[in-house]
Formats: sequence, C-alpha cells, structure tokens
Amino acid sequence: MADHEDEGTMDLQSMPAPVGDEVSAPAAIVPEDGGDPPGKPRPRWLVPVVVAVVVVVVVAGLVGWRVVESRRHDAALDSCSRAVKTLKGKTGSHRLAQYREAAGIKSDQVKDAKTVVAMARSVKDAEGIKEPTIRCKASMSTGDLNATADQAGKIDGKFAALSKAAKAVIASRDAKALEDAKAALDGKKGEASRLLADSDGKVADNATRDGLQQAIGQAGQAKGDKAKAYRDAADALQAAIDRVNASVQAKSQADQQAAAQAAQAAQRPAQKQPAQRQGTTQRRQASSNSGRRGSTQSRRPAYRPSGNRGGGGGGSAPAPSTPQNGGGLDPSLNDWINHVDPSPCKKGEACGIG
Repeated sequence: MADHEDEGTMDLQSMPAPVGDEVSAPAAIVPEDGGDPPGKPRPRWLVPVVVAVVVVVVVAGLVGWRVVESRRHDAALDSCSRAVKTLKGKTGSHRLAQYREAAGIKSDQVKDAKTVVAMARSVKDAEGIKEPTIRCKASMSTGDLNATADQAGKIDGKFAALSKAAKAVIASRDAKALEDAKAALDGKKGEASRLLADSDGKVADNATRDGLQQAIGQAGQAKGDKAKAYRDAADALQAAIDRVNASVQAKSQADQQAAAQAAQAAQRPAQKQPAQRQGTTQRRQASSNSGRRGSTQSRRPAYRPSGNRGGGGGGSAPAPSTPQNGGGLDPSLNDWINHVDPSPCKKGEACGIG
C-alpha cells in the first residue's frame, strides 16, 4: 500500500504546471465501454444493419416456429394413423362377422352361460357391432389429429373387450359341442353294436354287417378337440346302421312273400279236390235222374182199350211189373200209379182183352 501511495504522489508531482496565459481545458470524459464520446454523430449504415438484424431474428424465429409446428403436426398425424390402423384390425369385416356370430349364441349352446352375459354387455358398451367411421387427414390441425387419436384409442379399448368376450363365447360353445359330439358317438356305437348282434342271420346281404363292424372300429379311433371328427364318425356309423336295417327289412319281406307263396301253393290242391268231388256228384245225379225217368216211362202200364166194348168175356189188364233193379220208384210216380185205375172198363159194362 505504501508503494502505491508513493507512485500516486510521484505522478502528481511529475505533471507540468500550466504555462503563462494558457487556460487549462477540461479533461475529456471517455466512456468506460470505449464508445464514442457524447455528441459525436453516428454512422449512417448503423440503422439498416440493426433493422436487418432484427428482421433476421424475427424471420428465424418464425421459421423455427413453423418447423417445430410442422414436426408436431407430423407426429400427431402419425399417432392418429397408428391408432386408426389398430382400431381397424379389431373392426374389419372378418372380425365384425365373428362378433355377430358370438352375439347370436344362446345360453343353452354354451358350457358356461356367463360368457353369453359378458358378450351382451360388451356389445352394449361398444354401441353395437358396426365399423367406426374415423379418419386421419393431413389437412386436419394438430389438435384435431390428437383428438381423433384419443377417440380411436377409446373405441379400440371397447372393441378389445368385445373381441375377448366373443372368443370366450365361441370357446364355450365349441367345448359344449365337443362334449355333445362325443356323447352322441358313444350312444351310436352302442346302438350299432346291438344291431350287429341282433341282425345275425336276418339280413339279405351279410356284407352290410361286415360294413357295420368296420364302421364301429373306425368310430372307436375318432380323437381330437374338434367336434367335427366325432360327428363325421357318427354319420358314417349311422349310414352303416341304415344299410343293415334295409337289408334286414329286405329279408323280412322276402320271407313273407315266400311264406305267402307257399300257403297259396298248399291251398290249390285243397281247392281242386272239392271242385272235382262236386263235379263227379253232379254227373252222378244227372245220370241217376236220367235213368229214373227212363225206368218210370217203361214201368207205366200199357193201356189198350178193348176192341169190342160190347163183347162178353171178362178180363183185366195185367198189373205193372215190379222194377227189376231193386230200387224204389219216385214218390210222385208211385202216387200216380196208385190213383190210376188200371182197368179200362167202365162200371156196368163188359170189357175184355182181345
């Protein structure tokens, strides 16, 4: 500190004193920043330069803002497009058809009825099963794009729940269908086994029973988690059962026809014998009647009136002869003989023969 004070003292002492009439001018004040002293005119190029700098700064700010805003718009457009694309993956025509199929499943078609209730609730939350009309366009503002992306995300969440409910309903339906198909096939195999045992010797074609035996073996090999495999095995088994039943019916009809033909053949000789006996009897009766008529006529007494009704000599006509065949006369003929007077002579008159 002493040194500095000494130096200051020396500087003051070394300064020359004013000479004579010279008036000391005031000391010039120099700005600390080194600028021009006050009162000095500014150069003409300074204002345009300042204006240009300001314009550049403003333009640069606007350009930067536009770049940032463009990037924000592009990001919003990309986000909206991705949200709509994800939503379309859950609302395509194939997926909508699947939802409608699940919505049409009834409680008695599924293994778990709760899945049907959950499906109905999901359809209601999604406001029906229809394709949403949401679009993202480059002409939309950044705010509109962000709002559309948010809307697509909310709808996507509702359809995600709908898709999950639909899968649960369809899975429950398929589980019940598989269970029912297995039970139906087991029942059909039992029916086929009983028919195979009962149809022995009762079919027109024994090859149908062989086919039934083969179908039973194939039905026992059905496996998998799809109901269709068991339904196909049951259908094949039913076809074999139908062929055996048809063969049994054909043999039964053939046996009935053969029995009927045998009965008719047995009845023909029995029918011929009574007819022959009746014809023989009728011929015998006709022959007997004809012989009786001829015998009756020959047995009638010959009536010859006397040639001389007034002549003497008595006599009587010979009596009818007795039949020689030992048979009796017809009753009417006997009556006629008994009531006819064999004598041609009248009372009180002489009659004779010859």
